[in-house]
Amino acid sequence: MLNWHGAATAVVTPFKNDLSVDYDALSNIIEHLITHKTDYLVALGTTGEVATLSAEEKQKIVRHFVRKVDGRVPIVVGIGGNNTAAIIADLKTFDLSGISAVLSVSPYYNKPNQAGIVNHYTQVAEASPLPIIIYNVPGRTGSNMTACTQLEIAKLPNVIATKEASGDMQQIMEILAHKPANFEVISGDDALTFPMMCLGAAGVISVVNHAIPSTFNEMVHLCNQNNFTKAREIHKKILALCGAIFEDGSPGGIKEILNEMNLCSTICRPPLHPVNEELAGRLRRLI
Repeated sequence: MLNWHGAATAVVTPFKNDLSVDYDALSNIIEHLITHKTDYLVALGTTGEVATLSAEEKQKIVRHFVRKVDGRVPIVVGIGGNNTAAIIADLKTFDLSGISAVLSVSPYYNKPNQAGIVNHYTQVAEASPLPIIIYNVPGRTGSNMTACTQLEIAKLPNVIATKEASGDMQQIMEILAHKPANFEVISGDDALTFPMMCLGAAGVISVVNHAIPSTFNEMVHLCNQNNFTKAREIHKKILALCGAIFEDGSPGGIKEILNEMNLCSTICRPPLHPVNEELAGRLRRLI
């Protein structure tokens, strides 16, 4: 079983002016993150604007990750959606060589009940050749996976972790208190990573990590070393940035910072759009 204790980055998909994928920029971002000790990378996540990528682009992006990373850190690939049968088909046909795990978001838009969510993940886990990290993000999916539901899914032999982005600390504490020993809780919220790790979370799949990987990774690693006093000082320092990058949509905020760092353009695929000028200036000051 791979060790998911640490700081990961949900990597953006950079685009050129014609909205095609900018693979040179993607290479530079991957190298930037690995150089600054990011523990693993997530491709085709929400931050990667996966909803606007074609099936061909998804495959090409993942193969690019595998070639560029070259075994230096684990890679997780996002394969999820609101059509259980389609996800199972993707898991059977997607080239997952060189990939360590699958991140699969709870079904969105359909708003299934809790029994439906358990059934969905049971089928997905059975079909997946790789370990599954479930992903609870009610702000995007329109439905919450309760603590009871996540703990039920945690019993599945192929499910290794949850990326928890509900923002509900009571729910998160319940999962941490009752989870199986081989099931990890991973923060899906940059601003809550420190308090979640104080309570026993393994780490984070981060967005702000793009901008301040050395600093953010140090906070996460200090927490895993039980040095919460020093980690808390970093948490205080980065809190404003963690909030600001999401104020006017994501990944518009982090792409503004990456553009300031000469790593990629601010371009997002519609319907997403770069952040407003006031926030852009504030992000540049914060970074």
